[in-house]
Amino acid sequence: MVLEFLSIPVMIVIGIFILSGLKVVTQYQKGVKFTLGKYSGIMEPGLRLVIPIIQSWERIDVRTIVADVAEQDAVTKDNVTVLINAVLYYKVMKPEASVMEVEDYHYATRQLAQVTMRNVVGEASLDEVLSQRDKLSGRIQQIVDKATDPWGIKVEAVDLKDVQLPDNMIRVMAKEAEAERERKSVIIKAEGEVTAAKNLAEAASKLSKMPGALHLRTLHSINDLSSDKSNTVVYAVPAELIRWVNHMSK
Repeated sequence: MVLEFLSIPVMIVIGIFILSGLKVVTQYQKGVKFTLGKYSGIMEPGLRLVIPIIQSWERIDVRTIVADVAEQDAVTKDNVTVLINAVLYYKVMKPEASVMEVEDYHYATRQLAQVTMRNVVGEASLDEVLSQRDKLSGRIQQIVDKATDPWGIKVEAVDLKDVQLPDNMIRVMAKEAEAERERKSVIIKAEGEVTAAKNLAEAASKLSKMPGALHLRTLHSINDLSSDKSNTVVYAVPAELIRWVNHMSK
Protein backbone atom coordinates (compact mmCIF):
# COMPACT_ATOMS: atom_id res chain seq x y z
CA MET A 1 0.00 0.00 0.00
CA VAL A 2 2.84 2.38 0.89
CA LEU A 3 4.65 1.53 -2.35
CA GLU A 4 1.53 2.27 -4.32
CA PHE A 5 1.14 5.57 -2.49
CA LEU A 6 4.77 6.52 -3.19
CA SER A 7 4.57 5.42 -6.82
CA ILE A 8 1.92 8.00 -7.62
CA PRO A 9 4.13 11.05 -6.84
CA VAL A 10 7.04 9.36 -8.58
CA MET A 11 4.96 8.82 -11.68
CA ILE A 12 3.78 12.42 -11.55
CA VAL A 13 7.37 13.66 -11.31
CA ILE A 14 8.45 11.39 -14.16
CA GLY A 15 5.50 12.62 -16.23
CA ILE A 16 6.35 16.26 -15.57
CA PHE A 17 10.00 15.52 -16.36
CA ILE A 18 9.08 13.97 -19.71
CA LEU A 19 6.56 16.66 -20.61
CA SER A 20 9.07 19.40 -19.84
CA GLY A 21 11.38 17.81 -22.39
CA LEU A 22 8.86 17.87 -25.23
CA LYS A 23 9.57 20.63 -27.72
CA VAL A 24 7.66 21.68 -30.84
CA VAL A 25 9.72 22.75 -33.82
CA THR A 26 7.63 24.59 -36.41
CA GLN A 27 7.92 24.06 -40.16
CA TYR A 28 10.06 27.17 -40.74
CA GLN A 29 12.49 26.36 -37.93
CA LYS A 30 15.30 23.97 -37.14
CA GLY A 31 16.58 22.99 -33.73
CA VAL A 32 20.27 22.61 -32.87
CA LYS A 33 20.62 20.02 -30.09
CA PHE A 34 23.49 19.65 -27.63
CA THR A 35 24.03 16.67 -25.33
CA LEU A 36 26.23 17.34 -22.31
CA GLY A 37 27.48 20.45 -24.11
CA LYS A 38 28.38 18.69 -27.36
CA TYR A 39 26.58 19.08 -30.66
CA SER A 40 24.40 16.02 -31.20
CA GLY A 41 22.22 16.78 -34.21
CA ILE A 42 19.54 18.85 -35.93
CA MET A 43 15.94 18.73 -34.74
CA GLU A 44 13.56 18.68 -37.71
CA PRO A 45 10.05 20.23 -37.58
CA GLY A 46 7.60 18.35 -35.39
CA LEU A 47 7.34 17.18 -31.77
CA ARG A 48 10.80 16.43 -30.38
CA LEU A 49 12.18 15.29 -27.03
CA VAL A 50 14.99 17.15 -25.28
CA ILE A 51 16.08 15.45 -22.06
CA PRO A 52 16.15 18.11 -19.35
CA ILE A 53 19.51 18.82 -17.66
CA ILE A 54 21.34 16.46 -20.00
CA GLN A 55 20.38 18.10 -23.29
CA SER A 56 19.80 21.65 -24.50
CA TRP A 57 18.81 23.19 -27.81
CA GLU A 58 18.55 26.43 -29.75
CA ARG A 59 15.75 27.36 -32.11
CA ILE A 60 16.89 28.72 -35.52
CA ASP A 61 14.58 30.44 -38.02
CA VAL A 62 15.44 29.29 -41.56
CA ARG A 63 13.19 31.77 -43.40
CA THR A 64 14.60 34.68 -45.39
CA ILE A 65 15.35 37.52 -43.01
CA VAL A 66 14.94 41.15 -44.12
CA ALA A 67 17.15 43.58 -42.22
CA ASP A 68 17.82 47.29 -42.53
CA VAL A 69 21.48 48.19 -42.76
CA ALA A 70 21.87 51.27 -40.61
CA GLU A 71 22.70 54.62 -42.23
CA GLN A 72 26.39 55.21 -42.73
CA ASP A 73 28.47 58.26 -43.61
CA ALA A 74 30.71 57.26 -46.49
CA VAL A 75 33.29 59.23 -48.47
CA THR A 76 33.29 58.48 -52.19
CA LYS A 77 36.36 58.12 -54.37
CA ASP A 78 36.12 61.79 -55.38
CA ASN A 79 35.92 62.93 -51.72
CA VAL A 80 32.18 63.59 -51.45
CA THR A 81 30.49 62.64 -48.17
CA VAL A 82 27.16 60.83 -48.63
CA LEU A 83 24.70 59.26 -46.21
CA ILE A 84 23.66 55.77 -47.38
CA ASN A 85 21.57 52.87 -46.15
CA ALA A 86 20.50 49.53 -47.58
CA VAL A 87 18.26 46.49 -47.18
CA LEU A 88 19.83 43.08 -46.57
CA TYR A 89 18.17 39.73 -47.42
CA TYR A 90 19.74 36.59 -45.94
CA LYS A 91 18.82 33.16 -44.57
CA VAL A 92 20.40 30.38 -42.51
CA MET A 93 21.49 27.42 -44.62
CA LYS A 94 23.44 25.54 -41.91
CA PRO A 95 21.81 25.99 -38.48
CA GLU A 96 24.63 24.22 -36.65
CA ALA A 97 27.25 26.58 -38.10
CA SER A 98 25.19 29.68 -37.27
CA VAL A 99 25.19 28.61 -33.62
CA MET A 100 28.72 27.26 -33.20
CA GLU A 101 30.77 29.50 -35.50
CA VAL A 102 29.54 32.94 -34.45
CA GLU A 103 28.09 34.34 -31.24
CA ASP A 104 25.13 36.22 -32.75
CA TYR A 105 24.76 35.67 -36.48
CA HIS A 106 22.09 38.37 -36.87
CA TYR A 107 24.26 41.08 -35.33
CA ALA A 108 27.43 39.85 -37.03
CA THR A 109 25.86 39.77 -40.51
CA ARG A 110 24.42 43.27 -40.21
CA GLN A 111 27.66 44.73 -38.89
CA LEU A 112 29.60 43.10 -41.72
CA ALA A 113 27.11 44.53 -44.24
CA GLN A 114 27.56 48.05 -42.79
CA VAL A 115 31.34 47.93 -43.04
CA THR A 116 31.26 46.42 -46.54
CA MET A 117 28.74 49.00 -47.77
CA ARG A 118 30.94 51.86 -46.57
CA ASN A 119 34.06 50.34 -48.14
CA VAL A 120 32.42 49.63 -51.52
CA VAL A 121 30.98 53.14 -51.75
CA GLY A 122 34.42 54.52 -50.88
CA GLU A 123 35.85 52.81 -53.97
CA ALA A 124 33.31 54.45 -56.34
CA SER A 125 32.84 58.01 -57.55
CA LEU A 126 29.70 60.01 -56.78
CA ASP A 127 28.38 59.53 -60.32
CA GLU A 128 28.79 55.75 -59.98
CA VAL A 129 27.02 55.73 -56.62
CA LEU A 130 24.06 57.63 -58.09
CA SER A 131 23.82 55.85 -61.46
CA GLN A 132 25.14 52.32 -60.78
CA ARG A 133 23.38 51.25 -57.58
CA ASP A 134 22.68 47.76 -58.89
CA LYS A 135 26.37 47.20 -59.60
CA LEU A 136 27.42 48.40 -56.14
CA SER A 137 24.65 46.34 -54.49
CA GLY A 138 25.87 43.23 -56.28
CA ARG A 139 29.43 43.91 -55.16
CA ILE A 140 28.33 44.27 -51.52
CA GLN A 141 26.32 41.05 -51.76
CA GLN A 142 29.28 39.07 -53.10
CA ILE A 143 31.62 40.25 -50.35
CA VAL A 144 29.17 39.70 -47.48
CA ASP A 145 28.04 36.32 -48.83
CA LYS A 146 31.61 35.07 -49.06
CA ALA A 147 32.46 36.30 -45.55
CA THR A 148 29.37 34.71 -43.98
CA ASP A 149 29.79 31.28 -45.62
CA PRO A 150 31.61 29.85 -42.56
CA TRP A 151 28.64 30.91 -40.44
CA GLY A 152 26.18 28.97 -42.60
CA ILE A 153 24.56 32.19 -43.89
CA LYS A 154 23.43 32.78 -47.48
CA VAL A 155 23.11 36.42 -48.50
CA GLU A 156 20.41 36.48 -51.18
CA ALA A 157 20.40 40.18 -52.05
CA VAL A 158 21.51 43.64 -50.99
CA ASP A 159 19.73 46.78 -52.23
CA LEU A 160 21.03 50.30 -51.70
CA LYS A 161 17.87 52.03 -50.54
CA ASP A 162 18.79 55.69 -50.26
CA VAL A 163 21.72 58.00 -50.99
CA GLN A 164 21.55 61.43 -49.38
CA LEU A 165 23.83 64.26 -50.52
CA PRO A 166 24.93 67.33 -48.56
CA ASP A 167 22.88 70.50 -49.22
CA ASN A 168 25.81 72.33 -50.82
CA MET A 169 26.39 69.43 -53.21
CA ILE A 170 22.71 69.43 -54.20
CA ARG A 171 22.95 73.14 -55.04
CA VAL A 172 26.11 72.60 -57.08
CA MET A 173 24.50 69.73 -59.03
CA ALA A 174 21.41 71.87 -59.68
CA LYS A 175 23.59 74.67 -61.09
CA GLU A 176 25.48 72.17 -63.22
CA ALA A 177 22.23 70.78 -64.62
CA GLU A 178 20.95 74.29 -65.33
CA ALA A 179 24.17 75.21 -67.15
CA GLU A 180 23.94 72.02 -69.20
CA ARG A 181 20.37 72.86 -70.23
CA GLU A 182 21.40 76.40 -71.23
CA ARG A 183 24.29 75.00 -73.28
CA LYS A 184 21.95 72.69 -75.16
CA SER A 185 19.49 75.53 -75.70
CA VAL A 186 22.18 77.76 -77.26
CA ILE A 187 23.35 74.92 -79.50
CA ILE A 188 19.82 74.16 -80.70
CA LYS A 189 19.15 77.86 -81.37
CA ALA A 190 22.39 78.20 -83.33
CA GLU A 191 21.60 75.10 -85.37
CA GLY A 192 18.18 76.58 -86.15
CA GLU A 193 19.71 79.82 -87.34
CA VAL A 194 22.13 77.94 -89.59
CA THR A 195 19.27 75.95 -91.10
CA ALA A 196 17.19 79.10 -91.58
CA ALA A 197 20.11 80.88 -93.28
CA LYS A 198 20.61 77.95 -95.66
CA ASN A 199 16.90 77.93 -96.54
CA LEU A 200 16.87 81.71 -97.12
CA ALA A 201 19.94 81.51 -99.32
CA GLU A 202 18.37 78.72 -101.36
CA ALA A 203 15.08 80.64 -101.69
CA ALA A 204 16.88 83.83 -102.74
CA SER A 205 18.86 81.90 -105.34
CA LYS A 206 15.69 80.42 -106.87
CA LEU A 207 13.83 83.75 -106.83
CA SER A 208 16.70 85.56 -108.58
CA LYS A 209 16.66 83.10 -111.44
CA MET A 210 12.99 83.68 -112.35
CA PRO A 211 11.85 87.13 -113.67
CA GLY A 212 8.93 88.43 -111.65
CA ALA A 213 9.23 85.75 -108.98
CA LEU A 214 10.30 88.26 -106.34
CA HIS A 215 7.36 90.49 -107.26
CA LEU A 216 4.91 87.62 -106.91
CA ARG A 217 6.39 86.73 -103.55
CA THR A 218 6.05 90.33 -102.43
CA LEU A 219 2.41 90.46 -103.52
CA HIS A 220 1.77 87.24 -101.63
CA SER A 221 3.23 88.77 -98.47
CA ILE A 222 1.15 91.92 -98.94
CA ASN A 223 -1.97 89.78 -99.31
CA ASP A 224 -1.21 88.11 -95.97
CA LEU A 225 -0.75 91.48 -94.27
CA SER A 226 -3.91 92.98 -95.80
CA SER A 227 -6.11 90.54 -93.86
CA ASP A 228 -5.64 92.81 -90.86
CA LYS A 229 -7.12 96.26 -91.68
CA SER A 230 -5.09 97.92 -88.92
CA ASN A 231 -1.83 97.27 -90.80
CA THR A 232 -0.24 100.01 -92.90
CA VAL A 233 1.90 98.69 -95.73
CA VAL A 234 4.62 100.79 -97.32
CA TYR A 235 5.67 99.13 -100.58
CA ALA A 236 8.79 100.03 -102.52
CA VAL A 237 8.57 99.08 -106.20
CA PRO A 238 11.64 97.03 -107.06
CA ALA A 239 13.74 98.05 -110.08
CA GLU A 240 13.31 94.67 -111.68
CA LEU A 241 9.55 95.19 -111.75
CA ILE A 242 10.01 98.43 -113.72
CA ARG A 243 12.35 96.66 -116.12
CA TRP A 244 9.85 93.83 -116.48
CA VAL A 245 6.96 96.23 -117.21
CA ASN A 246 9.03 98.06 -119.81
CA HIS A 247 9.98 94.76 -121.38
CA MET A 248 6.36 93.66 -121.60
CA SER A 249 5.23 97.01 -123.08
CA LYS A 250 7.62 96.71 -126.04
